[in-house]
Amino acid sequence: MTISRARASVSYPARFQLVAAMNPCPCGHHGDPEKHCSCSATERARYAVRISGPLLDRIDLVVNVPRLTVDELTRANVGEPSAAVRERVHLARTQMLERQGERNSLLAGAVLRAHTALNAGPENFARTAARQLGLTGRGYDRILRVARTIADLAGAADITEAHLAEAVAYRPRELATA
Repeated sequence: MTISRARASVSYPARFQLVAAMNPCPCGHHGDPEKHCSCSATERARYAVRISGPLLDRIDLVVNVPRLTVDELTRANVGEPSAAVRERVHLARTQMLERQGERNSLLAGAVLRAHTALNAGPENFARTAARQLGLTGRGYDRILRVARTIADLAGAADITEAHLAEAVAYRPRELATA
């Protein structure tokens, strides 16, 4: 990890994966189909801005997980077996390491651009998404890395618009809710 300021830059040995959770609002019920949210729009906005824009820009994936009802919990379908997921991840990791010698999350600069080169359609999609979402350079690179990983998990050699669309859907946006 490197921290840069106006007069100096310091590097610390740090590699970690942050997994975090937060409620949609102070009472925790905004968007819940069964429980009424008691928070005002102002309270929700004030709660959401507790996560700064620069920090949010450094988060690769944001997934909204709604509360399940009792009926949904009791009739939950059996998901994909862990062994199948493990095998798909193993194949994707092997493919990525053979292709570039390091994980997608570590790609930067020219190396990132070389391994995420886009055809005309996907490139237009990525440019349009970047403009519409007002992505920073860091945000755009994160979308490329996530799309590359999604393509790897799908066993695809090239990044398609579908891979980019999924990566954009995971992109953190402002957390304020109206």
